[in-house]
Amino acid sequence: MSNQVVDIAANLRDIRERMAGAAGRVGRQPGEISLVAVSKTIPVESILAALEQGQIDFGENRVEQAWRKFVDPQVSDSLTNLIGPDQTFRLHLIGPIQSRKAALAVACQPTLVHAVDRVKIARRLDRVAQEAGALMNILLEVNVSGEMSKFGFAPERIEESAREINSLSGLRISGLMTMPPFDPDPEMARPHFAALRDLRDRLSQGLPEADWHHLSMGMSHDFEVAIEEGATIVRVGTAIFGSRL
Repeated sequence: MSNQVVDIAANLRDIRERMAGAAGRVGRQPGEISLVAVSKTIPVESILAALEQGQIDFGENRVEQAWRKFVDPQVSDSLTNLIGPDQTFRLHLIGPIQSRKAALAVACQPTLVHAVDRVKIARRLDRVAQEAGALMNILLEVNVSGEMSKFGFAPERIEESAREINSLSGLRISGLMTMPPFDPDPEMARPHFAALRDLRDRLSQGLPEADWHHLSMGMSHDFEVAIEEGATIVRVGTAIFGSRL
């Protein structure tokens, strides 16, 4: 589907209504859940269209693309150069970060890093953040499904790693993130979302000095189930911007 024929405004209205419906079914307030519009491969024009509809949280998988599209003052069509003084956006880095991209990730000044998946990258981000005088809010990615192809901490080992990461002064743990195995039936993701919520609850008791508020889980096809299971952040791309080329 071409982005030129996608009604981004209508898509955002529909998603927000569905988010509110899912929250209401389990007695939650819609304001408890943030919508991150996943803008990977999406042109800046489409991001601006979403911004005009009140969407301010955007997620990028690749650090270099996040920098070019949202931040780089040397790129004429980066969002920083295109929005007015009264407009704002929040950038989320939602993909795994390579050690050699840590400095660029910090330079992007993201609102939240969703996919810290190992202690090594946490140490690297911490070192760069401290050098820059920054404090980075991060989520720990958990491989709740145990799939070999998935990134993230094993649930049974995460507490020890979380204690080490929580001691790093340049980072602040803000919760957990996961990606369940893809299945066209969104109900198949429910046990994985519930497992992440239960893990968060255990970690909040075992390591109460960290902030375990956020659960980043749920995408275009299963975000309603994720909200019913406690998601505070959903990451939605194709349902907003249409199919990617």
